[in-house]
Amino acid sequence: MEALDLARWQFGITTVYHYFFVPITIGLSLLVAIMQTAWIRTRNPQWLRLTKFYGKLFTINFALGLVTGIVQEFQFGMNWSDYSRFVGDIFGAPLAIEALLAFFLESTFLGLWIFGWGRIPEKLHAAAIWLVHIGTVLSSYFILAANSFMQNPVGYTINPESGRAELTDFLAVLTNKVQLVTFPHVMAAAYMTGGAFVMAFAIWHLWRTRTPRSDKGMYRKAAKLGALTVLVASLGVTISGDLQGKVMTEVQPMKMAAAEGLYEDSPEGEGAPFSIITVGTLDGREEVWAVTVPKLLSYLATGSFEGEVEGITHIQERYELTYAGSELTEVDDYRPVVPVTYWSFRLMIGLGMLASAVAVAVLWVLRGKDTSESAGDPMAHRAWSWVAATVLFMPLLANSFGWIFTEMGRQPWLVMGLMTTRTGVSPGTTAAEVITSMSVFTLLYGALAVVEVKLLLRYGRAGAEHVPEDASYDPSARDDDDAFVFTY
Repeated sequence: MEALDLARWQFGITTVYHYFFVPITIGLSLLVAIMQTAWIRTRNPQWLRLTKFYGKLFTINFALGLVTGIVQEFQFGMNWSDYSRFVGDIFGAPLAIEALLAFFLESTFLGLWIFGWGRIPEKLHAAAIWLVHIGTVLSSYFILAANSFMQNPVGYTINPESGRAELTDFLAVLTNKVQLVTFPHVMAAAYMTGGAFVMAFAIWHLWRTRTPRSDKGMYRKAAKLGALTVLVASLGVTISGDLQGKVMTEVQPMKMAAAEGLYEDSPEGEGAPFSIITVGTLDGREEVWAVTVPKLLSYLATGSFEGEVEGITHIQERYELTYAGSELTEVDDYRPVVPVTYWSFRLMIGLGMLASAVAVAVLWVLRGKDTSESAGDPMAHRAWSWVAATVLFMPLLANSFGWIFTEMGRQPWLVMGLMTTRTGVSPGTTAAEVITSMSVFTLLYGALAVVEVKLLLRYGRAGAEHVPEDASYDPSARDDDDAFVFTY
């Protein structure tokens, strides 16, 4: 394999692995903040126990996500120096703000939250976890602004002497049309994942026979909160996804065509069909057989059932004429890997819908009174243990397939219309060097995966710890050692 192919594999592995932690961090920070706020308002010790329980799991996930995210920074200098040189002036601003403002906001107040139990007033302590969540949201916004530039370059000019893209309008980068639809879509998907995380551990403790009967009502609260979060967030995912599809059709028509396996333009006035399943040739260049819904793709792509949608063949011919003669853009084939684009799109949607269906089932089963005497029995069936073990992975993998679709569907472009992937790789990097670094990263990530799973299972199985009934957390009533119990 060439250094280019290996560099792409390495970046894909590290990025997808790191993104396993990101939506959990975003979604769980919100839900932990809600739980702590509920405790302050109701003084119900169950909410305090849930806050501390899921707070531990959130802290573990945050730490591992931080470690895996650091590796991302090295990728640009190691294997993608030409790309970094080309877009460095554009990426520098949003990524610098993300590191100096958003990340420091979330990390600083997370430390205050972890070590602040019993040391600062309750409301200020709760405000700290809310600021952690705000920090994750801001961090996401600035990172997505940089990524949206790759999908739809705006606010720049090309310096003819240096050949670099230079920033001319930072506000345009932050308000990129792709950014404005991608950000709510990603955030809603993260909330789905956080809800599924809370729901998974709560369902397991409800199913588990060794869970104290008096705790069943508490875990019912958590399961309901998680399921309701999944459903509300899924509505946001659907609405923002619909808007995103229309913007994608405008700025990246090849990605939309590949996502639907649409090889030929839809006849004028007839509308393009939505593919339920399409079987193509092995090289992904032609359709062999398909099951479709008439006109639905036209509506999703343009908002009209009669809207015209370009097919892969026509877009390929147009790109050949448009980008001919450019050193940074000219390639032989402007088509992405159609089977990967097509199926990642469907797996993203399918897994998200499956998570929503599970959330509906949970709310239905747990309907009625929330009392310790009656709680938990509806989930005694063995099937619920499998639901607990798998429900988290539904939106989590949907997020991953969504990013695979986003990045693979853009190929062969690194920056849409400006730079292809082949021209962005480091010119001096050899295949042996990439194999070496990729092997090290893979072993490191494998070890971190073992640590993550063992910690989550250890503290997840232990369940929520008991707290005093009054649970006042008055600093004057605690000694120095007690104040650090939460740091385990």
